[in-house]
Formats: sequence, structure tokens, C-alpha cells
Amino acid sequence: MASGTLRYYSLAQGGQVNITYSIPADTPDFMVAENPNFKRPMKTLYLLHGYSGNESDWIYSGVAEDLASTYNLAVIMITAGNNFYLDRKATGHQYCTFAGKEVVEFTRKLFGLSDKKEDTFIAGLSMGGFGALHTGLAFPETFGGIVALSSALIIHEVGNMKPGEGNDVANYEYYSEVFGDTTKVVESDANPEVLYKRLKDEGKSIPPIYMAVGTEDFLYENNQVMRKFLEDNDANMKYEEGPGIHDWKFWNKYIYNGVEWVLNTVG
Repeated sequence: MASGTLRYYSLAQGGQVNITYSIPADTPDFMVAENPNFKRPMKTLYLLHGYSGNESDWIYSGVAEDLASTYNLAVIMITAGNNFYLDRKATGHQYCTFAGKEVVEFTRKLFGLSDKKEDTFIAGLSMGGFGALHTGLAFPETFGGIVALSSALIIHEVGNMKPGEGNDVANYEYYSEVFGDTTKVVESDANPEVLYKRLKDEGKSIPPIYMAVGTEDFLYENNQVMRKFLEDNDANMKYEEGPGIHDWKFWNKYIYNGVEWVLNTVG
């Protein structure tokens, strides 16, 4: 297993950023001889962190290297701050462009990764679950599948937020800075529903989507809104839920379900 952390200058973020990776390119033959995933070319999974996290979260959880060695995946983990992986107008604040384009092009060139859509997937938890959905739908020509766990699908909540308000995570000023004008956010490109509907109306290919959330998660109801939207729009999707809260015990279990489903769905 080749693994480590590297730093490079990101034009999208206007500064140095860290990337952590786990790539099974040097795994001995005797360790993978009976694993059918190693009978095909290696694919790539981009993993997004949640609010207050960073590129090392999936390493510390113990999942990244196991995903890489189980499914023959180059697992790439990035960091984007508490910015919901959205582009803003200010220079150096293009976090969607970073996650969906810049880092993909950089790592493909650096590691010699496949440039095929069917070999490229994106996944995340909480804020990163929102980011995986949004980025995957913003760059459907790049990503062949999306895995979204306990996603922070708070777009409608933000749309109803007024000055002086907020929630247990952050205040109005934060949300208006990240999402833009809160009175227009539900109809804006910051909303994954808007991106999905546009792709559908234009007859474009939409990546299959896997969603999972714990039944005791504080974001459970938010996920039901997106689930209903996708079902009503005939999405190629799989939804799962089970006992669990907003924690690594749930994510460490369901990330395997999601990755296996998108791999099998895309083929």
C-alpha cells in the first residue's frame, strides 16, 4: 500500500493544500490473488470530510487503506475547510472547482489514474456528503457514482434563515457567506436539487447515487427531503438507513455498502 500526504499549490483555493492518499499499486500478488477487484484496472475514489474535519479524517478512522485494498481503489482525500465544497465569487474560494476538477486533474496526472468517468467516484460524510452530491452533479462528466452519508442537506433550512438566526452549528453570517443570498439559495446552483433537475431536463447522464443516514441522526429529516426528491425524479439511486447517530460507527459501516453498490452499478 502506497500512502502518504502531499502538498501542492491550488489555484482554486489560492494557496497550499494537503492531499492524503492510499493507493494499492504496490500490493504483493499473494495478498490479492483471490480478490476479484484486482482482476480489473484500479479505479479512484475521492473522499470528502465533514464540517471541522480535514483530509486525514478517513485515515484516522481506519477506513481509507481498507477500502483501497478491498476494492482496488486509489483513495484520494482532500481538505476544503468549512465551505460545503461550494464555489464563491471571491478569489481563492472555488471549492467545488477544486474538488470536482482541479484535484481530479492533478491527481490523475501525478499518479497516472484513469481518466474515465466509470472509473471515478466521489463520496463524503455530513458536510462532505452534501459536497459529494453537489460536486458529483456539478461534474457529471467526471464522476461515475456518488456516495453520500449522513449528508448535511440543509439547503432549505438555510433558505429560511434570517439575520440574527442560526442553528447549533453556526450563525446566519456563516451560512450567508458560504451559500450566498439566503433568500435565493434554494433556486441557486448551490442546491443539488437544481443541478439534478437541470441535468434531467437536458437529458444528460446523471451519476447513480447512494444515500445512507442513521435513524437517530439529527440530519435524518433533511435526508428524507432529498430522498423524496430523487425518488420523485426517478433517480438511479439506493437509499439505506439503520440505527445510528452522526458518528464514525455509522459511517465506517455504510461507506462499504455505498462503495460496493456504486462499483456494482457502474460495472
